[in-house]
Amino acid sequence: MLEKEDIIYEKTILIGLITQQQDEAKSTEYLDELEFLAYTAGGEVLKRFVQKMEMPNPKTFIGSGKMAEVEEYVRENDIGTAIFDDELSPAQQKNIERILKCKIIDRTNLILDIFAQRAKTSYARTQVELAQYEYLLPRLAGMWTHLERQRGGIGMRGPGETEIETDRRIVRDRISLLKKKLAKIDRQMEVQRGNRGALVRVALVGYTNVGKSTLMNVISKSEVFAENKLFATLDTTVRKVVIGNLPFLLSDTVGFIRKLPTQLVESFKSTLDEVREADLLLHVVDISHPSFEDHIDSVNQILDEIGSSDKPVLMVFNKIDAFEPEIIESDDLVTEKTKAHYTLEEWKRTWMSRVNGDAIFISALNKENLEEFRKVVYEKVREIHITRFPYNNFLYPEFLE
Repeated sequence: MLEKEDIIYEKTILIGLITQQQDEAKSTEYLDELEFLAYTAGGEVLKRFVQKMEMPNPKTFIGSGKMAEVEEYVRENDIGTAIFDDELSPAQQKNIERILKCKIIDRTNLILDIFAQRAKTSYARTQVELAQYEYLLPRLAGMWTHLERQRGGIGMRGPGETEIETDRRIVRDRISLLKKKLAKIDRQMEVQRGNRGALVRVALVGYTNVGKSTLMNVISKSEVFAENKLFATLDTTVRKVVIGNLPFLLSDTVGFIRKLPTQLVESFKSTLDEVREADLLLHVVDISHPSFEDHIDSVNQILDEIGSSDKPVLMVFNKIDAFEPEIIESDDLVTEKTKAHYTLEEWKRTWMSRVNGDAIFISALNKENLEEFRKVVYEKVREIHITRFPYNNFLYPEFLE
């Protein structure tokens, strides 16, 4: 097995912007996340380039002066890949490749690449492939590559049809084929969900890398793959769980992320049927992350997109063992205390009042406060269960130790 130091990482740089919509702090935060994405994909970030602009340059994303600076660094340091924090247009990508003479990818392409690495099942691989082809289609004109011919050339090319038009037709045909394949698998999965009976369904949702799979393993005593990298879990895992004496189904789903590619949201909507059909959502949050409230907003936005924003939700604030508030070190008595300085107790009071008490604070890794978590989940599931099965509610009294 390869040790971490034996892994050969690809030398990369990151390029981002500071704009009116994205200040310096937000830009830094996005680039931090982009660096983690690059590391997850197998890249080592050697340098970041950031430029302050009102809007991206329509030709090269960044200005000519900054581009010359980037070009010099790429040439002198043998950089293999330049990663841009926002989605590039086909024209921008073509122009930048011509100048930098290295591989150019954007955040969307990077996320698609990670999904392609992480997809294990045929279903996940099909969804990722569909998203990749939909991303590729408008960019064919700018690529000096030839797709593998999936159909014979003789008699298949119309009069005067160029190679790029043939490639586009092949990609469109592939997209159509993948959509049909997904539709067939969706019907099979719908039958499987129907065969599970009327057990209460609970789904773990949340931003990527917040500890959903770790929590799943602790609750269900299963071995769902968990790793400190983004998108460790792509395939939905469903387990039967019993707390006290009450059985229910628990599913672990793909993590969300800000600036999630539209193609992935569309192709993974079917995977998120487990969320749509859940009776209760456990929204897992990494409270040790300085931008956890932004993560919550991003997850809520995607839940709204898939029609699941009105479901009962229990906020599960994870990683309390790693939470560290910022310390105010100043002799200035008027220094204002911000949310970054809140203690864990202050966050508890804030969020428990914000969501009417439906919040719990735990550490899945260190198994802190899990008994309280089990009790709260038991009561939530029990409320749904006795509504669905009023004739046997005597079987499930208040929480049993």
